[in-house]
Amino acid sequence: MHPNPAFRQDPLDKNLAFAAARGFGTLSVNGPAGPLMAHIPFLLAEGGYADIHLARSNAIARAVLPCAAVLAVVGPDAYVSPDWYGIADQVPTWNYVAVHLRGRLEPLPMDHLEPMVNLLADQHETKLFPKKIWTSDKMGPGVMDRMLRMILPYRLTIEAVEGTWKLNQNKPGAARAGVIGALEGTVAPSAETALASLMRALPQ
Repeated sequence: MHPNPAFRQDPLDKNLAFAAARGFGTLSVNGPAGPLMAHIPFLLAEGGYADIHLARSNAIARAVLPCAAVLAVVGPDAYVSPDWYGIADQVPTWNYVAVHLRGRLEPLPMDHLEPMVNLLADQHETKLFPKKIWTSDKMGPGVMDRMLRMILPYRLTIEAVEGTWKLNQNKPGAARAGVIGALEGTVAPSAETALASLMRALPQ
């Protein structure tokens, strides 16, 4: 998390809403030889926890649990050229959004797995409207059961939430507008325009 408090003023509910909408992050725990990480989709619940699943072969699945863990959720990011500010004596930087969910990771009973996987799929399938929603009913007999035997369910009980929204809040409005215009005009605008939209929503 960036130490500048200008980038860490967003409320808890905004950070959690961002993490829930993103639904994908990097889970990290301490292993005997150093950090263990897994890039995973997750379901964030209002009760203050994130439900995940891991392949049985994943190193975290073989770690001693329960244990302390952090789930890092990263949003749009982009390089920012000092030329874009329109003011002198600036340096290059990087704008980004990131939320860290810290807590305790523990295994769940196996009867949580199938409902969790189905809910995760449904959550993302509904975003693809008007595409017809995929459900596990489309799979052949026994196929889903075989695939479920390859993964395990876990829960991260969230104890702390940290958010950084580094969107040039420490720059004058005109300088920030210069960055927005440059980002929106980039050749490959996917992440850049998403970042520009977040910046445009900041109070002037």
